[in-house]
Amino acid sequence: MLQYIWPIALVVLSNTIYQICAKSMPQNINPFASLTITYFISAITCLILFFVLNKDADIFREYAKANWVPFAFGLVLVGLEAGWVYAYKAGWKVSTAQITQSAVLAVALIFVGALLFHEQIEKNKIIGVFICLIGLVVINL
Repeated sequence: MLQYIWPIALVVLSNTIYQICAKSMPQNINPFASLTITYFISAITCLILFFVLNKDADIFREYAKANWVPFAFGLVLVGLEAGWVYAYKAGWKVSTAQITQSAVLAVALIFVGALLFHEQIEKNKIIGVFICLIGLVVINL
């Protein structure tokens, strides 16, 4: 059971701290300059964790297994990080920005799941979409 719960707990804890960091970014720093620090620290941390958590670690052997996904993921992460920093600079409240994006994302991922991964769109998902949309209206009033 713990193997099932700890990853979500890590995501929730990390996302909470992430939102605090994004909201607390100094107004006068260029978000992309700030992100160079962020990604440098992230890269060093990942490199250290790779070697700590893997016996007989060969980073270059692992790199050889990569396809297009890590490269696209890197570009997408820049958009994600910059989007949050700019959203907070534009005045979004931390209490509503995350909920708004999560609801819109949930709706979008229902269709992504169906189109790209052949997941079924059940009746309860359609009802959930409408509930999300109603919630978006209510929370942003």
